[in-house]
Order: sequence, then structure tokens, then C-alpha cells
Amino acid sequence: MAEQDIKQALDQAKDAGIRNILALRGDPVRGASSFNECDRGFSHGVDLVRYIRKHYGNQFCIAVAGYPEGHAESSHEDLEAGVQYLKKKVDAGADFVISQLFYDVSVFLDFVQACRAAGITVPIIPGIMPIQNYGGFERMTSFCKTFVPDDVREALEPIKDNDEAVKDYGVQLGITMSQQLIDAGVPGLHFYTLNLERSVRRILEGLSSLSRHVPRRELPWETSMLSKRASESVRPIYWSNRPKSYVHRTAMWDEYPNGRWGNSESPAFGELTESHFAPSNTWTPVERRSMWGDAPASKEDICNVFVRYVRGEISSLPWCDAALHDETSTVQQELANANAAGFLTINSQPRVNGAVSDDPMFGWGGPGGRVYQKAYVECFVSPENMKTIITNAAKKPSVQYHAVNLNGHSYSNASKSAVAVTWGVFPNKEIQQPTIVDSSSFLVWKDEAFALWLKLWASLYEPSSPSFKLLHEIHDTYFLVSVVDNDFMNGHIWDLFEASVSPVTSP
Repeated sequence: MAEQDIKQALDQAKDAGIRNILALRGDPVRGASSFNECDRGFSHGVDLVRYIRKHYGNQFCIAVAGYPEGHAESSHEDLEAGVQYLKKKVDAGADFVISQLFYDVSVFLDFVQACRAAGITVPIIPGIMPIQNYGGFERMTSFCKTFVPDDVREALEPIKDNDEAVKDYGVQLGITMSQQLIDAGVPGLHFYTLNLERSVRRILEGLSSLSRHVPRRELPWETSMLSKRASESVRPIYWSNRPKSYVHRTAMWDEYPNGRWGNSESPAFGELTESHFAPSNTWTPVERRSMWGDAPASKEDICNVFVRYVRGEISSLPWCDAALHDETSTVQQELANANAAGFLTINSQPRVNGAVSDDPMFGWGGPGGRVYQKAYVECFVSPENMKTIITNAAKKPSVQYHAVNLNGHSYSNASKSAVAVTWGVFPNKEIQQPTIVDSSSFLVWKDEAFALWLKLWASLYEPSSPSFKLLHEIHDTYFLVSVVDNDFMNGHIWDLFEASVSPVTSP
């Protein structure tokens, strides 16, 4: 890129709130044997680092590449020269180093030791590339001149034509390497996904160390890294299981709620494109059909899918990008019973009365605090079960509900103003209220929630099939209900969901 193009790209990154930059020279263009500087461009990565620091100061955190086995364009005898060149990039302003891929942990650790001996003190993060298939592995290691230990080659040889077996081996190798690196004290891990994140997710799930080092959550929901959202401290609960959708729909807001949600004059939510209805967890249609039913033929079949999800037997639903949160395990049986009875839950939280802020299940925020939650359940229900909720709610003055169907017909006994359902009390701070229910936001979420019945689930089947027609019927006739029990000390929200079938027993 020419200098003016680099400046334009960096200005756009700055305006978008991006603060982390990986500064690379780049590889030669396809077919070229060596790198040729473009007109008014840079010849080396160090030139780019200097340019960023000169024109943007500390606006960006800059990462650079390190090569444990030498650059692909250099010989292995040039390792010392590579370390000295890396030091130049660090001296020019790089904040940390991400290594090229490797498959021998000792090679990386020797590289770190050489860097420290040369006076490089910034963090050096190992780059790990899971083996996805044998052909790609061979091409990448050949291109990068990566050393492959004999035991890795011997393990791959008999399974090289079996993609699933190769991928499984790649996951196990990734777990082993990652654990060895963590035990050696690395400051973090960088995974090269190549847009194939499932192996990385499996590696992370397999690392036992993750369960021993659970970081304190800043808020009950995952915060954004964008600087323009740095002060954001309040969100509606409805998008808890689809946070990427919420971030997209609010991306154009000039300001984000801080301290309190605000009123009905808050900025409008943006619309979603077709791509935003795609499953963010990259499950394929075949995998989704395996989880949600090859050919569901009855409403009981649909209920069983939801029961399997709350029991942890399947990993996602159209409305839930990942498995249930840990805190939901405290009400897992109640959720299973409700879903078996036809109350199809897509979001929930148990009541919490003053848990310490470092509680491993419910805690969030700073030290020395106490956190609270009102019980919350959001579900799809038939018109008959809607009547059950209304009847039972009339007997419980602490309960508020808001229900709406596809056509906008609604029932509600809830306030139109925002109501906190999660809050925390911390030393020397005002009370924090990071999660709310709000009728206006609920109606925005309602359209998205109903659309997911068709876009992610019914679309798996032929339009003429009974499964497609069944899901379309539910989409057309059911209500989406948001229920809050304001009695966070002694309330029992599950009384609202009278079972029309026998309670589910634990396996």
C-alpha cells in the first residue's frame, strides 16, 4: 500500500474505535519470488511501526510478527539476524509480538530466551495454528518452512486421508501445546483460525486451566472493546444470548446508556440484514438439523429440543448462540419442566439476593460488592399457555409480564418505563444497574425473535414438509412473553408455568 492509502486505513480504524493494530510488511504478490516495494510504500515492517508511532502517537497498541524459526524468505542460519531485526521493530514502538506458527514448543521457548537475551522485554505471544486438514497443513508448513516433529508426522501419516481424524488430532495437539505453553508462563495465546473457529473453540474447551483461572466479569454481559462504547453500562436483557446482534443494531448510536437506560426518546435500533440472521457459532445446516431434529413432526418434538438444550445435551438454539450460562444450572430442572409443558424458554436468569461480587457463578464488578437479580424468564407460548400465565400472574402481585404475538397483539401488566433486573452495590460507588427490561426494546427484539423461527430453523426443511409447516404454525400463532418476578428475596417465578404434562425427571 502507498503511504496515503495506509493513512486512510489508519484514520478509518481510529474513527471506528479500533485500538489494536498488527503491523506487517506482507508477503510477495502471488507468483513473485521476492517482495517489491510499491510506489511510495514501505519496504519493511519497522517502517510501518515508525510511521504509526510518528503520526498517531499512542492512539494504537501495535503488534508485530516474530519468527521462531526465521522468516520464510531467510535461511535458518539467519535466526540471530531475525531477532535483531525484531528488536528494531520493538524499539520503533511495537507493544508486543505475535509469533509465526510452530509445532515444536521448545522452538518457541528457545526463541523467547534469545529475544530476552537481546534486550526485547515486551510480551511475546505464541501463534498456534490448529491442523484442520492434511493438505492445508503440508502447504502451510512448506511455505513457512516450519519444522514438524517426527511424532507429529508419524501421528498424521495413517490418518492423512481422513479429514475428521486429522481435525481431531489437530485439536488434541493444540490442547497439548497450549497447556505446555501456559505452564511455561506465556502471557497469552494467539490462534490462527483461517476463518475456521470450531477447532479453536474445542481447544479452549479442552484446556483444563481455563476453569482454574476465571477472570472477574466487569459487567454481567460481555463488554465491547470499541472506545466509543467504553462508558456503556446498561443493556436490555433480551439480547443476552445474541450479543453480536445487539452490538450491530446499536452501532450507529452517538452515545450509549451509562448509569441508566433513559426514556422512549433513545435512539432507534438499526435493522438487521440477512447475514446477521446467520448463526454466529458457524454450525452448518446439517449440524443444526442434527441438534434440532431431522424431521420434527409435533409440538412435543419441538418441546423436546428445548428440554435437551436446557439439559446441556445440545449446544445451541436459534435464539441462543452458545450453551446455557453457568448460573442457569441452579434452575435447570425448573427450566426442563417448563419446556416440557410447552413454555419454550429462550432466555432466563435465577433470582439472586446479595451474592458476593467475586462469586464464581453470579459475581461481576469490582471487589467487596454484592450483586442482585430478579428472576426472569422469556419464552414462546401457545395461546392456551398464554392464558395460564395471565391467570397465575393475577395471583402473584410481584410478577410483571409483557406478551406479544407476530401481529403485535399484546398482553401486559408491566410498567412502560425501564426496570432493572440486575444490580450491584459496591464500596464508594453508586448502585449499578447493568441489565433492564423495557417495553420499547422488547417490541424491537420481538420481530427478530420471531424471524429466527423461520430463518434459522424452518429453513432447514423443504417448504412442503410437515416440519416446515409445523414451525411456521408456531411462528404464526405463538406469543413471545417476558416475565419478571420482582420478589428477589423469596419469589418463585416457576409457579406461573403450570405443567400440562408430568414433570421431567432427572436422568
